[in-house]
Amino acid sequence: MNLERILPLTGKTVVLTRSQDQQAEARALFENQGARVLDLPALVIGPPDEWAPLDDALQDIENFHWIIFSSSNGVMAVEHRLQLIGTSLAVLPKSLKVAAVGRKTARLLESLDVIPDFVPPKFSADSLIKHFPVPALGLRILIPRVQTGGRNILFQELSSAGASVIEVSAYESQCPKEIPRDTLTELATAKIDAILFTSAKTAAHTAHLIEEALGSDWEKILLGVKIISIGPQTSISCRKCFNRLDKEATQYDLEGLLQACIKSIQS
Repeated sequence: MNLERILPLTGKTVVLTRSQDQQAEARALFENQGARVLDLPALVIGPPDEWAPLDDALQDIENFHWIIFSSSNGVMAVEHRLQLIGTSLAVLPKSLKVAAVGRKTARLLESLDVIPDFVPPKFSADSLIKHFPVPALGLRILIPRVQTGGRNILFQELSSAGASVIEVSAYESQCPKEIPRDTLTELATAKIDAILFTSAKTAAHTAHLIEEALGSDWEKILLGVKIISIGPQTSISCRKCFNRLDKEATQYDLEGLLQACIKSIQS
């Protein structure tokens, strides 16, 4: 007799806190393991306050040795600004090396016909610093990044190692105004099993939105809900904003977050 395979997250409900335009990939990943997925897009991605610093850097791109992308948002912002001046990432100077923090960022670059010269083994700035393939001394490095929040460890460590590092705002990530109605209803009645966080900002914004919607007892309402983080910096934010953390991924990407969720829920 053929028995239908029971997927590891069958009957479980999880909340995803990625930005709206990044939900689809994560949703499919968790649904394929049986989960019922609710959206709580905790980031709104938009332009920086001004484009001039990024535009000026891109006009001077041939004088940089490396450009380091720490997110797909940075890639898309740079591609957009380059196209406005009649060029693209695919035709960057041959002398310019490209680093991508994370496989998703690397895949996006590849879809734009850019093969990254370096992808660190873990999805983190710390891993990039530890494994950077050449001495930083004397290098001129461009880092397009989020306008506010995030860590500046790349700037600090590469600068300390002798590189000339230019950080420019390529995008901004802000807190949305509210939680989707269906998600809020189930949060209020604690009918979910886990909330999944992919960045420090998603944790901070989610905590703010939940407290605003559910009031001062929000932490008690969520006591039975697993708080799961994609990596160390996100975990710090989870502990600060939720006063606890149930599981941290050992592989700092969506697949790692999925495995952390499965292990946490099944434990």
